Amino acid sequence: MGRDLDLEYFKQRLEDRLAVIKAEQEAARGESAPRELDQECVGRLSRMDAMQQQAISRAGARLAGQERQRIEAALGRIKRGDYGYCMQCDDEIAEGRLRVDPSSLVCLACAREAENL
Repeated sequence: MGRDLDLEYFKQRLEDRLAVIKAEQEAARGESAPRELDQECVGRLSRMDAMQQQAISRAGARLAGQERQRIEAALGRIKRGDYGYCMQCDDEIAEGRLRVDPSSLVCLACAREAENL
């Protein structure tokens, strides 16, 4: 690597966040099961609210799964020795960007270019 990144710092941050995500996913497993609603006691709005809450839970689980994949990939890059390099242009990712999001895949220039597409 062309610069001195504190890889232990980034590895610890990634592992800490991964542990939180895993704990949240484990806790959510029981909550995401479909709930039976008593049709006689629950009105139409309550059913709609329950369906909306389930949709929100599924979306949150999807986002957490994507973050988990990015974190696991970043940990793999640390092991391989190519952490901190842009997956698009192979330039170094700014340390400040990595401090904000240690699982960043691309440099700021490539991120901006992708937003303009």
